Amino acid sequence: MIRLPHLQRLSTFAAALALAGCASVSPDGLRGDVAALTQGRTGGVQAALPATDPAARATAQHSIEGWLAQPLTQDAAVRIALLNNPGLQARLAALGVADAERVQAITLPNPHLSLGRFANNHEREIERTLAFGLLDLITLPWRTQRQAERLQIATLQAAQDVVLLAADTRRAWLRAVAAEQVAATHGRMVEAAEAGAELARRMVQVGNWSRLRQARKQATLHEARSQHARARLAAATAREELHRRLGLWGLQTQYQLAAQLPPLPASPLPADGIEATALRERLDVQAARRQLDTQAVRQGWSRAGAVFGDIGLAYSRNTTTERDSGHREITRGWELELPLPLFDWGGAARTRAQAEVEQSAAQLQDTAVRARSEVRAAWLTYRTALDLARQQQAEVVPLRQLISDETTLRYNGMLASVWDMLAEARTSTQAVANAIEAQRDFWLAETDLQLALTGTSPGALQGLTSGAAASTTPQGH
Repeated sequence: MIRLPHLQRLSTFAAALALAGCASVSPDGLRGDVAALTQGRTGGVQAALPATDPAARATAQHSIEGWLAQPLTQDAAVRIALLNNPGLQARLAALGVADAERVQAITLPNPHLSLGRFANNHEREIERTLAFGLLDLITLPWRTQRQAERLQIATLQAAQDVVLLAADTRRAWLRAVAAEQVAATHGRMVEAAEAGAELARRMVQVGNWSRLRQARKQATLHEARSQHARARLAAATAREELHRRLGLWGLQTQYQLAAQLPPLPASPLPADGIEATALRERLDVQAARRQLDTQAVRQGWSRAGAVFGDIGLAYSRNTTTERDSGHREITRGWELELPLPLFDWGGAARTRAQAEVEQSAAQLQDTAVRARSEVRAAWLTYRTALDLARQQQAEVVPLRQLISDETTLRYNGMLASVWDMLAEARTSTQAVANAIEAQRDFWLAETDLQLALTGTSPGALQGLTSGAAASTTPQGH
């Protein structure tokens, strides 16, 4: 503890006190800083973050209602999620808490005024003491810088959460729209199978078919209905996932999705410079670099803080009054309290600070290596997914359409049966479903690539890895 003289004699600490008094909490909870960091990292959407002002929140809800009144596009879904997702609101509120903790950490503790009155048969003594924390005052510039760095790291981490939510919302929207399209195609396959089963029933009634052939057509119908049920389940679960990202419930979930996925791009993104872009732009790399800088600065004064953390300076002004004569005597003086480093010379603190610097350096290197690898893998997935989607749309679907047209001509010329027509209709519809899934997988891969380039780690790539397993099932989930 430090005890100081009269307030008018504190000129030596005026600068530090002014620095401490200037610290204040951000009025918007640092949402503006997060929005600046996420600019250009949310898929080209200039999305706003939830505000702390009730009037601004009411305006945001009105905007959300307007977006939900129309077929929900991908960009609108991202805007709604960033404004309405409760998890993101909690994360931004935690950032505001961190900002308040920063201000608290660099604010000098309030002075302590101690008063004492002591009396005996001969005299009465009054003691007055004004106390401050000297170490807090001396280390204020260093603590201010460190707390600012820590808050910057927390802001970068919050920005990563925003970018991840935007990417997750895009993925959920893509899966929901594709699932509804695939479910519609399976509905058409059920219609073709029902027509075949009905025709088979009539053929058996007139004696032209055996019950075995009818049973096969009935089995085909049941399989088509099972696939359709799975596809509708996949569409419902994908839509629920989108609801969670958007933070919607109740009547708000009755919105209409866009009719189809976005078209494929005319040309792919180039692979040149993707690693350099990731190292320069990714938020997790920036956060790791900031962490290393903070630990390096802290290492310089960690040992001194451990050894001299209990320095004390005391100033006293005592008044003694004799009861008989009324004589009053004032005693002034000061004392300095210094810890004796007999047992702790700060070696453990220095070792810890050095280990923390080494840890931060290794984490930065690990983050950089992971960023390079992830962006390469994401680009390869993106490029392969684009090639497969183009193949489905430009070659497979037109080929199935050609086969369907030729089958129709042969049927009109009595060279193909109605069973050939129905079988070809089911096959062509399945080809359309596969093309939709390939288009979905490309946009999932594109989302992962953008996240790996400018945002943060996308985790397990969501493109062809999940799409390959999905293509083996009829519902494409």
